[in-house]
Amino acid sequence: MNLIKKLSTRSPWLFRINAGSCNGCDVELATTACISRYDVERLGCKYCGSPRHADIVLITGPLTARVKDKVLRVWNEIPEPKVTVAVGICPISGGVFREGYSIEGPVDRYLPIDVNVPGCPPRPQAIMEGVLEAVAIWRERMEG
Repeated sequence: MNLIKKLSTRSPWLFRINAGSCNGCDVELATTACISRYDVERLGCKYCGSPRHADIVLITGPLTARVKDKVLRVWNEIPEPKVTVAVGICPISGGVFREGYSIEGPVDRYLPIDVNVPGCPPRPQAIMEGVLEAVAIWRERMEG
């Protein structure tokens, strides 16, 4: 089985979950997907439309009470080994929304976060570095 794993290398697929963000981080994620200067496909990554095909999940937003159960359900649909990346300050600490009545986050209260990409919103270069770190973690988990 180990030989088959070595012979069947593949590129990781990314899936984005919006946990109640203001969409600032989502705009920057779109930049990394659409603008050739920051294109994540250069790293061998590709966005997918289904959590069941994903390897790396990118979470934006502070995790609001309204979407918490849905986010947890979708995250659980992603097969192991998966890597979780918190994009922006909101999933890391709640950001400017942290004292709000509807905020359940930070996200790491409910999900294991492997990589943090701080910023409000983070620059595309920072997102790319976070994705590179996530790819390295994912490849390590695939081997072991």
